[in-house]
Amino acid sequence: MVRRGPRADARGPAAHLRGFWIAAAAFAAVMAFGTAPTPLWPLFAERDRFGPTMVTVAFAAIVVGTAAGFLLLGHLSDRHGRRVVIIPALLVTTASAVLFVVWHGLPALVVARALNGVGTGLMASTATAYLADLYQRARPGRPLSPVPGTVAAAANLGGLALGPLLAGVLAEWAPEPLVTTFVVFAVLMTALSVALLLDVPETVPRTGRMEGAPRRFGLRPGAGAVFAAAAGTGAAAFAVMGFFSSLSAVMLRGVLGEPSVFVAGMPGFALFAASALVQLAAGGWSGARMSGIGVVLFPAGLALTVLSVYHPSLALFLAAATITGAGAGLLFKASLAEAAESARRESRAGVLAVFFATAYAGLGLPSIAFTVAQDHVGLRASLVGFAVLLSVGAAVAVAVARRARG
Repeated sequence: MVRRGPRADARGPAAHLRGFWIAAAAFAAVMAFGTAPTPLWPLFAERDRFGPTMVTVAFAAIVVGTAAGFLLLGHLSDRHGRRVVIIPALLVTTASAVLFVVWHGLPALVVARALNGVGTGLMASTATAYLADLYQRARPGRPLSPVPGTVAAAANLGGLALGPLLAGVLAEWAPEPLVTTFVVFAVLMTALSVALLLDVPETVPRTGRMEGAPRRFGLRPGAGAVFAAAAGTGAAAFAVMGFFSSLSAVMLRGVLGEPSVFVAGMPGFALFAASALVQLAAGGWSGARMSGIGVVLFPAGLALTVLSVYHPSLALFLAAATITGAGAGLLFKASLAEAAESARRESRAGVLAVFFATAYAGLGLPSIAFTVAQDHVGLRASLVGFAVLLSVGAAVAVAVARRARG
């Protein structure tokens, strides 16, 4: 039976190009909101009276929502239209921002972060496809242009980098830091929702689509080991991103004695900015080259992170975040390409949804394990174990992927 989707917009290239940049801004805004609480966690902990373990629990709640967004809803735009998914993604994230303002306490933070995750899961997969669609219609003579992929990467990781920086600036110099930050994001995302609704063309044409969906998770024959290794590498890369996003501000205040909320946002900004820049710089690199360099930078950055705790230094901690982010960015980009290559053509979206869900599990669960270990064996021993396990895990995953490809 044939199922028909929404009619594609017939407006010209100029409208599609304008929509391209609006969609990119929406993508960046949602990703920035996901990391905006990074410098604010000590303020939440002080206001609501909970410790580092609960900070990571609240932070990691985004994993549940993101997994739901990716696995259950992320494929819907292929059948029902891009705007039908991307506008709800913005509205759900806006609702999360409102919850941060009007509802206080740990349960409120968990629910708000879970909603944030749903919005992220909807946005990431849909916006990437939407940008490619819009650019193809805006510049039909450039079918192989790298621009949409580059802009999608910049919006994704650049947004993640800007979140802590913007929140740190607002928290340091604007009144009511736990209110102002989220009001600003809520207003921004509401405005982008209106712009998308009124001014951005739909790109999914009204063509026949079969009611029965293809297999959501289908790997090429013999590609199981490559996909498993890629997913493991992605989880390791996201684990350090989750660590710096959830605990760096707490560590700066507790270990380095740095009270500035603006400074608390700098490690997260440095990590995600380095990850974004190195991925853009490595645009023409092979997967082997990216993973080879990444698997060296990754443990080097983690080693510096450990050293910054034994010899407390803000400069050293920021350098550690930068190097770790560069290594994690290269590993993630290489593993994402491997996951895409391991998929059957008709199941690529489903395979990537599983890959991203696994990566986002790495974003939250290791950080929770770290804080639990810290309660039992102390910060330094936990950090050493965290660094060793992630470094070894990433190295093994890269080695397995190379052997499987060979």
